[in-house]
Amino acid sequence: MAGKSLSGATTVAVAGILVVFLMAAGCVGGQSSGSPTSEQITVTGSTTVLPIAEKAREAFEEEYTSAEIMVSGGGSSVGIKAVGEGTADIGMTSRDLKPAEIAGYPGIVRHHVADDAILLIVNPGNSVESLTLDEVRGIYNGTYTNWNQVGGSDQQIVVVGRDSASGTREFFSEYVLKNEDFVKTQEEFNSNGGIQQKVSRTPGAIGYVGLGYTEGVKVLSLDVDGTPVEPTLEKIKSKHYPISRPLFMLTNGEPDGLARQYLDFIMSAEGQEIVASVDYIPVQE
Repeated sequence: MAGKSLSGATTVAVAGILVVFLMAAGCVGGQSSGSPTSEQITVTGSTTVLPIAEKAREAFEEEYTSAEIMVSGGGSSVGIKAVGEGTADIGMTSRDLKPAEIAGYPGIVRHHVADDAILLIVNPGNSVESLTLDEVRGIYNGTYTNWNQVGGSDQQIVVVGRDSASGTREFFSEYVLKNEDFVKTQEEFNSNGGIQQKVSRTPGAIGYVGLGYTEGVKVLSLDVDGTPVEPTLEKIKSKHYPISRPLFMLTNGEPDGLARQYLDFIMSAEGQEIVASVDYIPVQE
């Protein structure tokens, strides 16, 4: 009898443990099913578009707490290739696609998120206030090597530009340089910020950047038919300032899910306010 009682007690105890285990598992399962699922997308490419993407990411993630948006630069060519080959969800570019890129990545869809202008910047100590496009071309192709050749002081010109992955360089090469070769002494950087920093610290330096990169440098006007035109937002919008361009975000096919939500946010009133806050030109009123 004692053996049977012990056996019965053991059975009851095991059953009790099993019930507790199942209840605990049920509780854990209930908590898990009720928790939000984290979503993640990657955005990469143009350092010109980068400030828009980063500011939009900050505001978007505050509203959508389960979203994680990984943003990085690298240049327009990097963004186009990454989205075309599926290693990024969204690419950023400050130039249009080349025919070879259109042929290689036929599914790419362009989303026009903002407009921009290319600014010519010099060190704050430079006395030059404006240049013609011909003078800018002459500086970048090596025709002019001293600032006194374009109305400045007797000082060597330090030419600063972007690397070959840059959409800003592509646009500058086509529109300003007319596809002539850059001077061999040009110092090349892989970001707008790199150029901005170099020019701000180097007497005699000249560089070209997007609208959001003017701290610590002097922005030149462009002489158009004898009239210096400052790159103000009004003059850029009216096309009086001659070097302007669209900025794009790219997807491989029509976006969906988090990528769609993020792009919709950038095109919303709040997102376009962010575009303006980082010194670019909204495309939606």
